[in-house]
Amino acid sequence: MGVLLDLLYFFFLTAVSPVLLWRMIRQGKYREGFAEKFRGLSPITPEGGAPVVWFHAVSVGEVNLLKPIVPLLRAEHPEWRLVISSTSKTGRRLAESLFPDLTVFYCPLDFTWSVKRALSRVRPDLLVLAELELWPNLIREAVGRGARVAIINGRISDGSYGKYRLIRFFLRPLLRKLSLIAPSDETAADYFLRLGADPASLSVTGSIKFDGAQTDRGNPKTLALARLAGIRLEGADGAPADIVFLAGSTQEPEEEIALRAFRAWSEKFPALKLILVPRHPERFEAVAGLLDSSGLPWLRRSRLDSPADPESARILLVDTIGELGAWWGCAQIAFVGGSLGKRGGQNMLEPAAYGAAVCFGPNTKNFREISQRILAADAARVVHNADELSSFLGKSLAEPAWRGELGSRARQLVLSQRGACRKTVDLLSRLAEKAEP
Repeated sequence: MGVLLDLLYFFFLTAVSPVLLWRMIRQGKYREGFAEKFRGLSPITPEGGAPVVWFHAVSVGEVNLLKPIVPLLRAEHPEWRLVISSTSKTGRRLAESLFPDLTVFYCPLDFTWSVKRALSRVRPDLLVLAELELWPNLIREAVGRGARVAIINGRISDGSYGKYRLIRFFLRPLLRKLSLIAPSDETAADYFLRLGADPASLSVTGSIKFDGAQTDRGNPKTLALARLAGIRLEGADGAPADIVFLAGSTQEPEEEIALRAFRAWSEKFPALKLILVPRHPERFEAVAGLLDSSGLPWLRRSRLDSPADPESARILLVDTIGELGAWWGCAQIAFVGGSLGKRGGQNMLEPAAYGAAVCFGPNTKNFREISQRILAADAARVVHNADELSSFLGKSLAEPAWRGELGSRARQLVLSQRGACRKTVDLLSRLAEKAEP
């Protein structure tokens, strides 16, 4: 099976190589770490000692998922050796910043030689996959070497389930190799069962994203960023506090839509400020060009070396990685991007946890269960187009009490749903202890 998969991977890479080469040259994507991934040159873990736990988080969203898990696991098992891999450059950078004292590396490509070498070097007792990373060779080789494999915060969207069902014959034996599947909700658990997972391996924990969401606007990082951007959170010196409208994790054309909404209300509400945080770094320059063409004064986060004058500009482009979670704490009004197009939405829990008035587009299939809970609690609004986003912004500005009530319900929902992290760590602890030599 491994050789057959290698051939399939090889033919796929050959077919898409023109696109990969173009992106490598023009966008700088995929170049960093390619040799490490292809050859399986993962870090070497010394032999002997406590269990080795290898967490794999494909990109930024999955790395953020580990924020509450890793510290809790380390506090309870300080002798265990934890390592973290990621697939994307941005994911690796974020992991390095969040866990500076842990080994962080690129996950090997799923060729047999890559995963064999990586597993021989890392020597994990437990391999933990965040959300859903079913790489056949990696899982088979890990289990073959005596490691236990777990999926945490397991998610399967409706669309993904339809595709996976077509290859159920292939997925069933792979899912049966997993010692633990911890789905984030009952719907995902049902999908895993239909695809062939062993019922004994399933344990629904709820979504870890609720546990990882920061609820305190007064956290040091948010306050530092607010000062840097010249945002008045408390109405210093008798001036009215700024009202921040943040459009985060955006894709084209959501930045333009958010900018139009800001322009529609900025004159009537002079305390209004706009923060744009594009989802992908390669779009930073395109959004900068959009702001240039608007004729409005604006600032770049990457060029803020000292606190900005609160009166200098009312628009900020965040062109840095890994700060969105703290920037959400500056916002009273939030639009969660990736939801007006086909991407499937982004995490709306972060602004909700801060008590912001949250809106997002209709396409939230990647966060189906979370978006349903927030809407059922009357704690967010769906906007279908530019006009509805502008109307939501206008209502939030004109009716502070309504804005506050919407945000309060969102924050209370997040607080009421916590506990998945504790359940997940307990399950992983039992697995790792069973895997001890």
